[in-house]
Amino acid sequence: MTFQVDMGLDTGGQPVPIDLEELLATRLLVQGNSGSGKSHLLRRLLERSAGQVQQIIIDPEGDFVTLADAYGHIAISAADYSVGEIARFGTRIREHRSSVVLDLEGLEMEGQMRCAAAFLSALFDAPREHWFPALVVVDEAQVFAPSMGAEVTEEVRRASLGAMTNLMCRGRKRGLAGIIATQRLAKLAKNVAAEASNFLMGRTFLDIDMARAADLLGMERRQAEQIRDLPRGTFLALGPAVSRRPVSIKVGSVETGSRGGGPVLTPLPSAPTGEMKQLLLLGLEEPMPTPPPAPRPAPAAKVIDRIAADSVPDPVPEVPRHTAEELAAVVRDVLSAIVEDPDSTARPAAILYQDFQVRCRMVGVSPAPLDPSGFARRLAAARAGILDGLDGDWAEAIATAHELPDEMLGAFLLVAKAAREGLPCPSDAEIAQTYGTSSLGRARRVLSYIEGRNLFVTRIDLAGKRSVTIPTLGWTTQPADAG
Repeated sequence: MTFQVDMGLDTGGQPVPIDLEELLATRLLVQGNSGSGKSHLLRRLLERSAGQVQQIIIDPEGDFVTLADAYGHIAISAADYSVGEIARFGTRIREHRSSVVLDLEGLEMEGQMRCAAAFLSALFDAPREHWFPALVVVDEAQVFAPSMGAEVTEEVRRASLGAMTNLMCRGRKRGLAGIIATQRLAKLAKNVAAEASNFLMGRTFLDIDMARAADLLGMERRQAEQIRDLPRGTFLALGPAVSRRPVSIKVGSVETGSRGGGPVLTPLPSAPTGEMKQLLLLGLEEPMPTPPPAPRPAPAAKVIDRIAADSVPDPVPEVPRHTAEELAAVVRDVLSAIVEDPDSTARPAAILYQDFQVRCRMVGVSPAPLDPSGFARRLAAARAGILDGLDGDWAEAIATAHELPDEMLGAFLLVAKAAREGLPCPSDAEIAQTYGTSSLGRARRVLSYIEGRNLFVTRIDLAGKRSVTIPTLGWTTQPADAG
């Protein structure tokens, strides 16, 4: 069975098809500068072959997610998942033969390369019984298979380049037909580009790119000049799936479009220059605040009278008896005052316990309602934002963390509070402050220690955001930046 994909018209107005079955066996390389129409060409090929073969699209700019509504593709935003989840997703789509768009928009280059490497490797490593034919389209292929060192770690570059090489060199036996598009051939690894047998070359201007394109098309160097003059949306095609001789194709229309679209001229505002300047500068020149007048010194006689009044000892008040509710309120208020003191984060619990006793005596409570051990745990909870006691769910959380040292309880409860309320995961700086240190490295070691006791499960998604789950309690924080 074969299927002809109508790509457009040649210079004589005749349709130029691509043989889909031949394409699956021989792969395709598309090259053209930005604005030459590469995405339009890929969209035409995908739309016209939809329903005939499984389509898998690696989309670094989010241009092809619109295929989901019109043709039933599954659009997945990679930034919402971890590398392991993306790999498992790649394995499943080979089993179920689903057409998908892996949207990498929102990730930095290293995250895109790491994600693409895991995804392509999962497609390549699928079990033999799942080796069904599929078109694997990789837009901006020079990102994932750079010819020279990219601004990423060597580990990530090797993984991404290796996955792209496997796709183009060894993917055919596994049913994977690589279709790669690049802005510049000079930036694409040669061992990846060399495995394609079909070429569609669009407009390009640099001599080195024109020379490589002419070599791939079997043209003489002097004929390469015509590549510079190609109109937008016109490509020179060669290959067993298209034509045995170079042929010019004007790519036909498409039914879907990218989310952003191209730039469109719109009229400039017609406001007069003076009014526009006034509007743009409105409120920029704020007046400087006037400093308050310096207070006048008090007369010497009043100062002497005040010192004399302060030196008279106050009568010793009668010690009142307090209810449990009143004592709980005192403990809450005193702990709140201690935690709000910025200097308290650098003081150990033993020193702060003395401060706690003094503050309790100042409000008429003596002896202090908490012993040193109880104070250390309530202080840890207060630093985590828990001031109303450790009953109910918090009693269960305390029981879960009974093996932790007292000084680590605050970090545990800070994360537990965020997880219980569905808030973003606390940052390293917040954990360090709760732990009583300014070292972010020490805060990360505390999290690692707690995770090593199987109390936390930490997950880092592809956007670099951290979330923490407490398995015994069933609580999970929202993802947030760790810095």
